[in-house]
Amino acid sequence: MNLKNILFIFLVLQFGGIHAANRDKLSHLRTEKRIITMDKAIAPYFSIQIIALKLPPGEPSFFKNVDVAREYPCDDGYVRYCMGQYNSFNEARKDISRIKALGYEQAFVVDSRKFRIDGVGGYGSGKIDPNKTYTIQLSAFRFPVYLTHFKGIDNVMEFRMKDKIFRYTIGSYKGTIAKQELDKIKAKGYKDAFLVEFERYLPFKIE
Repeated sequence: MNLKNILFIFLVLQFGGIHAANRDKLSHLRTEKRIITMDKAIAPYFSIQIIALKLPPGEPSFFKNVDVAREYPCDDGYVRYCMGQYNSFNEARKDISRIKALGYEQAFVVDSRKFRIDGVGGYGSGKIDPNKTYTIQLSAFRFPVYLTHFKGIDNVMEFRMKDKIFRYTIGSYKGTIAKQELDKIKAKGYKDAFLVEFERYLPFKIE
């Protein structure tokens, strides 16, 4: 084997190894479906419950004909899945027939304020400590989404916590400027974004 062939094989192996290292380990689970995990009720509060499960589904294909649903882990041991957000019970009731036509015949109107939500692992934002470092949580999903989902934001970080929920954050900021950065993110349309202590999330970062 001549030197030219040896060099060619080396380059193939070298770049092939780099490609394999950069391969997305979650590609088989990534989805355009947004199954949003909620740690509290957020207005508007009325919604349509489509199903309640003891265990969350393992794949996004479980949710047929659903692009967006909200997941409420409740302290009675059930995980409730709801579609839509409505300003009143009557507004939601008008949409029941459409939801049932998607195959969810047992669907009914709920007020999410009445859910006793199980804290979703106990993560969240409290009083800002100027000596701590924070990251801004944008969203939490049952299944990993494509990072292109986050329009207008680069360098989004991805975490899979102990509760098996995927959380997405941006930045690393000292407490003195964290609130200012949070306000900028909210101005971009991420109104439900909030601060979390970066050190609590860091062990669960997906590289």
